[in-house]
Amino acid sequence: MKRLTVIGFLGSTLDASKFDASRWNKWRPSVAVTMHQDLRVDRFVLLHGTPHRRLAEFIIKDIASVSPETQVEPRLLDFTDPWDFEEVYGKLLDFAQGEVFDPDTEDYLIHIATGTHVAQICLFLLTEARYLPGRLLQTQPSRGSINPAGTWAAIDLDLSRYDSIATRFAVASADSASFLKSGIDTRNLAFNHMIDEIEHVASRSRAPVLLMGPTGAGKSLLARRIYELKRLKHQVAGPFVEVNCATLKGDSAMSALFGHRKGAFTGAAADRAGLLRTADKGMLFLDEIGELGADEQAMILRAIEDKRFLPVGADKEVGSDFQLIAGTNRDLGQAVASGACREDLYARLNLWTFTLPGLASRREDIGPNLDYELDRFAEREGERVSFNKEARQRYLAFGTSPEALWLGNFRDLAASVTRMATLSPRGRIDLECVESEILRLKRLWSGASGQSDDDLVDLLGAEALADVDPFDRVQLAETIRICRSSRSLSEAGRHLFCVSRAKRSSANDADRLRKYLARFGLDWATVVA
Repeated sequence: MKRLTVIGFLGSTLDASKFDASRWNKWRPSVAVTMHQDLRVDRFVLLHGTPHRRLAEFIIKDIASVSPETQVEPRLLDFTDPWDFEEVYGKLLDFAQGEVFDPDTEDYLIHIATGTHVAQICLFLLTEARYLPGRLLQTQPSRGSINPAGTWAAIDLDLSRYDSIATRFAVASADSASFLKSGIDTRNLAFNHMIDEIEHVASRSRAPVLLMGPTGAGKSLLARRIYELKRLKHQVAGPFVEVNCATLKGDSAMSALFGHRKGAFTGAAADRAGLLRTADKGMLFLDEIGELGADEQAMILRAIEDKRFLPVGADKEVGSDFQLIAGTNRDLGQAVASGACREDLYARLNLWTFTLPGLASRREDIGPNLDYELDRFAEREGERVSFNKEARQRYLAFGTSPEALWLGNFRDLAASVTRMATLSPRGRIDLECVESEILRLKRLWSGASGQSDDDLVDLLGAEALADVDPFDRVQLAETIRICRSSRSLSEAGRHLFCVSRAKRSSANDADRLRKYLARFGLDWATVVA
């Protein structure tokens, strides 16, 4: 059997007693640890301060009388302020790192029934972090009887050993992720994985979060859900403040963000707190942060790092302890290269960066989001509307096909559902209503579906593109659009040649598309990269 070592503080109050025989009728935790028949303590590392040296010597003698086999090693550990968490943790960490542990030959129990509450917390944290490689030992007096030994229990902090606890943690984590998705049963694996990561970050970090993605991808909704999740967990107490930085222009931008003092400029008739101060103890969502000017970016960076800033017209800084989420549909890395975004601000925001995909990249999620939008319509209008079977199948077939561009992403889907629900007779969306909506969406997206010459230049190069006829440019641009909205070469081929393939007895659409791209020196991987 391994030797057993107990590490714990001398209880300056609980271990103290009269120095006569009456002490054996009292529960004294350090002595009691060694009095149990089912707990053989081979070594006891007893931590104590200089003022309690005499008490420590007395307790060591009593331990020797009840457990001669226990070797007690007194360790002097003095604190200037035993309630100073930083000091106590630091000195206990030094002790743990200086101690020689041999888990192969010894088991360790960390006694947490003695010492100040701060010391007990620090012992817990050091044990959880494995600086102290053992289990926690909790002792207490017996209730209703005189028993100087009391009772004891060992606590293993390896939660993976407790299936029921691990299951509850897993369920809680899944519930939080579902909360961030507004309860939508999304099916896109990459998106679900990203949401799981965001849930972990939101629960464990106060650092800024950067949400990137095209307009309408859901950055604003996700930011608000992150705030609501943190509020449910009591991690924020203040409000959620959202501002679209693209609307802040000129001198008014500074005033709106940082506030101003009365008389700071013409029209400043009263003090203004500003959005950053309004978000104190809460969360600030700066959407389209890349649209801020250089001066605003510099002040935002200072406010993020120091939680302090200078209102317009003020001679004294003010503070605001907010958590930041930034959103952008621009590539901030490119904006830094072009000088439109400060490099130091981007570096500060880039710790936790998540890119939300557009709806065209999450076509398997159109069905669940369709149900979500119908629920939102019912909440707004007080009327429940649903699809008939044929209508829903037709809408999903169109929505998940490369024909549907979803240029406005989830905003397009939300507007589409609202139109159909509003125009549907007797609360039922039928096939005729869906066909009309499909035509409306196609008209909405017409003229915006082609690839620009810049896209073709990126793929072919300027010199090669100059040798391509305008007619071929249009055809190639549409082919590239279909490829980028399809999941495979075969799917893109089926869509591009859907009419002619029906007239052939056999077809290899993927090979046909591959040969077409090869005419321009392109392949599938290059086009969809």
